[in-house]
Amino acid sequence: MSLKRIDKIISEKSFFSRKEIKKMINKGIIHVNGDKISKPEEKYDESDIEITINGERVNVKEHIYLILNKPKGYVSSTKMENKKTVIDLVPEKYKSRNIFPAGRLDKDTTGFMIITDDGKFAHNILSPRKHVKKIYEVIIDIPITDEMIEGFKRGIELKEGKCKPAIIEVINRNKARITIMEGKYHQIKRMFAKYRANVTNLNRICIGNLEIPKELKLGDIREATEEELRKIQEI
Repeated sequence: MSLKRIDKIISEKSFFSRKEIKKMINKGIIHVNGDKISKPEEKYDESDIEITINGERVNVKEHIYLILNKPKGYVSSTKMENKKTVIDLVPEKYKSRNIFPAGRLDKDTTGFMIITDDGKFAHNILSPRKHVKKIYEVIIDIPITDEMIEGFKRGIELKEGKCKPAIIEVINRNKARITIMEGKYHQIKRMFAKYRANVTNLNRICIGNLEIPKELKLGDIREATEEELRKIQEI
């Protein structure tokens, strides 16, 4: 059994800062398993704990999962000097967690991103072995050809190896939906570059079997529901 300071447990599993928690402890309004907490350094087993603050039970969440509709101009990183990152779009109440983007979208790519503190979940949706699909809407500067469709289906050869088969569903002359099962660096742009095509717009619309919620406008972010998390991991 591993014991941890109560202020650390609450800050990691809720949206309160350590400073806020200390003030609440001093006021005598935090109870753990029915007992009032008097010191922030008191230790408990976080796997078997019930916390109330001012009589209200705290929903102690092991992990957080946020759905973001990423706008252009943001880097898929937790921190980068002199550049805006997707973490800048996250409400302050979530930033006490060790959150990170699960995967990356290029700075000029928009759409569906997951931000979480759950490394295992991120691995499960990113690993090519897990076969979790990602669907993008793409616009290129030349007409989409049968040669492209067949080439993507066979698997495009890049310098680091052959891509897994991808699906092109033509929407119109220059626009299509692309389904891939992996996420190599600049993958879709580099795949089209094999046909001397430049990607002019790229937007991720689906992860697994979940399309980005329609109510999320560019820059909007919210917690994922249990049902949404299940769909994201479906193959």
